Amino acid sequence: MSRLRTSGPPDEAGAEVVTSAGAATTRPEAKPRRRGFRTHVVVFIAPAAAIYTVFMVYPLLDSLRLSLFAPVDGNLTFVGLDNFVHLLTDDILAPQFWNAVWNNLVFFAVHFFVQNPIGLLLAALLAAPTLRGRSTYRALLFIPTTLSVVIVGFIWQLIISPVWGFVDTPLLGQSSTALVTLALMSVWQYVGIPMILFYAVLISIPHELTEAATVDGANGWTTFWRVKFPLILPTVGIVSVVTYVANMNAFDLIYTVKGALAGPDFASDIMGTFFFRTFFGFQLQQGSSTMGATVATMMFLLILAGVLLYFYGWQRRIESYQL
Repeated sequence: MSRLRTSGPPDEAGAEVVTSAGAATTRPEAKPRRRGFRTHVVVFIAPAAAIYTVFMVYPLLDSLRLSLFAPVDGNLTFVGLDNFVHLLTDDILAPQFWNAVWNNLVFFAVHFFVQNPIGLLLAALLAAPTLRGRSTYRALLFIPTTLSVVIVGFIWQLIISPVWGFVDTPLLGQSSTALVTLALMSVWQYVGIPMILFYAVLISIPHELTEAATVDGANGWTTFWRVKFPLILPTVGIVSVVTYVANMNAFDLIYTVKGALAGPDFASDIMGTFFFRTFFGFQLQQGSSTMGATVATMMFLLILAGVLLYFYGWQRRIESYQL
């Protein structure tokens, strides 16, 4: 029997219809089908989740647990926060700890104010539509990131050596210049990372926006700061927090160039090298797994504080645009 639709959109569930006999009826609403559990998602995620849990989550939680214990008569005994009090008040450990924290912040500041602006500048140059051979330049600028830290440290030690290099001042041998010199060596190696991140966002900006700015009389400098830069502010925040986390975990370059003592006179000592000496011991200093876990926990808390500052102080204030 044919049906004549009186109202409602075509094929709408629950629409009122009239039969040829004139009786009005209501079509029952179709129940949405429930999708079954996607087992293949678990199959793909499980290997990565298991590896991450074993090598990242479990060591982190175990370090937090170990920092609350101390060896007493050969056995680990729960002492609560005594290890943290000892770390922050001991006549030997406390000055080294605060010195390492300060040096870590200086190390991060050099990367934040030197590496990231240079990476942004290089990305803006690579994104210029008139640049030829950008693929070659991009590869050359990113090559140092792929090099071993040992190779980078050895090469730069030769370059800035007063005997073999091009400078007369022992930059790595003076307390006033050692840390900044090491930070600049790290900047040279890792500037390709912020460059690639900024470049990926800049090339995704629609050309219509820059063309409209050019038609309105804006030059290249004004177009970048008034049109492009507001669009990449979320990426600026991400690059900043990634730089902070990476530098608070830094260890390999300073250990390669200056060793575990991070000389001269602990001038280049950061949290990573301080943790190494505290946990494993070095020369006359005896190692302690519980105090090392305490230092690692303090590193985690400092990194967590920086990440929370990013999420609540920066990300919530920045407006993102769909490019």
